[in-house]
Amino acid sequence: MADPERARKMADRIKVIIAKRLERGLRDPRLGFVTITDVKVTGDLQHASVFYTVYGSIDERTDSAAALKAATGLMRSEVGKNITARLTPSIEFIADGIPENAALIDDLLREAHDRDTATEDSKGTATYAGDADPYKKPRDYDLEDDEADEVSADSDDSADSDDSDDSDAASTAKH
Repeated sequence: MADPERARKMADRIKVIIAKRLERGLRDPRLGFVTITDVKVTGDLQHASVFYTVYGSIDERTDSAAALKAATGLMRSEVGKNITARLTPSIEFIADGIPENAALIDDLLREAHDRDTATEDSKGTATYAGDADPYKKPRDYDLEDDEADEVSADSDDSADSDDSDDSDAASTAKH
């Protein structure tokens, strides 16, 4: 197994070689505007996965994929001439999903922004679902209610004290 640093350097070199070859052009009219985004090389340096994007419609993407698949042998020989490795890695072209993922993320961010704006707009006209002030507050007592409570409490105490005096007198008389 090769050093991971060596595999990374080889991947960078393969990326440059293939990009330069595509820049010079291929004789295939199906090839569109292709950008090499990344290259991954296996640990044993025997296989290279080349990730690419194509600017254009879905038809242009499929045509470019077919053109790159047809040019795989040419690209491998070009890589073999320009790297200093004993064996030339096999090459596989893989369409990169970066543009689609970026478009999806943009759509999600736009939707979140629209929802935030709608929430801010509805905040001005919003009303409480229950009472305007749902918190319990201590009751305010009126002075008249307090005086009435004191008078009734005093009369109850005097009635209780009269009963207790009678029972004390009765218990004393028995002795």
